[in-house]
Formats: sequence, structure tokens, C-alpha cells
Amino acid sequence: MYIIGITGGTGAGKSTVVKALQAFGAEALDCDMIYHKLLFNNAEMISEIEASFRDVSKDGRIDRHKLGEIVWNDPALLKKLNNITHKYVDDEIKKSIAFFESQGVKKIAIDAIALVESGQSKKCDIVIGVLAPHEKRVSRIMSRDSITREYAQMRVNAQQQDSFYQNNCDYILENVYNTQADFEEKCVEFLRYVLKEKCHE
Repeated sequence: MYIIGITGGTGAGKSTVVKALQAFGAEALDCDMIYHKLLFNNAEMISEIEASFRDVSKDGRIDRHKLGEIVWNDPALLKKLNNITHKYVDDEIKKSIAFFESQGVKKIAIDAIALVESGQSKKCDIVIGVLAPHEKRVSRIMSRDSITREYAQMRVNAQQQDSFYQNNCDYILENVYNTQADFEEKCVEFLRYVLKEKCHE
């Protein structure tokens, strides 16, 4: 079984790469989606967040937007939040990998912005970094998440620089294409090469 890590900043195009990998037969694990589910159903993680960040709950649930406003502008607080959440996400990833392995799955894609920082990259046979121009990322997440430019800028600015991914990934895929269709085509071409080289497919 091969585990392929997909990382890069928000809005870079990681989900497009993951969809292309699924077309090659991979099962996908989205760490951001796992985290959001845990915010609803993992009482222990919720309690830790509430104990560390005051007034972030609304009607008994974590207000993600309010929590984001707190951590995106403060690297120390973002690290504090990640120290809480990463261990819970990691537990879910381990369970999913064990399940997929028991089902005979040959390829798993782990999609995570903090793949390297969380230690998830150590599970991976291949780590792919997806990069895109700053303004393209801001515009994409404004449209995708229905957020203001200010909030989008905060999220993008709080994340790693391109050099971090260049120094910590086995491959870099740059999303500099004018259309989504062009990038999707590039993803297929790129993954065909990577899977042939690393997974002997």
C-alpha cells in the first residue's frame, strides 16, 4: 500500500490533485474535513479548545469563524490550537488507514495543509506540495467559502511560505493555469509520471 501526502496552502488546488488521485484508484482522507467533523462530535477535543480559547462557543458549538479570527493573526495561538487538534485528527487518520489496509486498498491520499508540521508526512511514501500565486488563492477561497477578502488574507498569510513546501516535499506541482480544466489535465499528467516513478504503475 502506498500513502501519498498532498499539502500546500489553502486555495492552492489540493482537492483537484486528490480527485485526480481518486481517478487512479486512491482512497482519500481530507484532514480539514476530519477536523471539522471532530468540532461537532468529539467532546474531548471541544473541551480542550474551549479551555484554551475563551468565548469561542456559540449555542454549544465551536464558532469556527470566531476561532479563526483569534488564531490567524497570532502564530503562537495557531500553534496552540494545532497542538490540541492534530492528535485527534491523527487518531482518525490511523483508524482510516488501518481500515483501508484491511480492505486491500493499494493507494491512500492524505490531504492536509499541515501535513509536515503535524507529522502526517512521516506516514507518507510520497509528499506532493501544491503551490499557487497568493492572489489566486485569496480569490479562490473568498468564492469557495463565502468569506471577506480580509478574512481570506488572514488565512493565507498565516500559512507557510512556498519555500517551506519546496524544502519539505518530494514533488512540487504549481497551479499557474488559467482554467480549472487546464490544471486538471496537468494533474493527471503529473500523477501518471509520479505513480510510474514511485509506485511502479
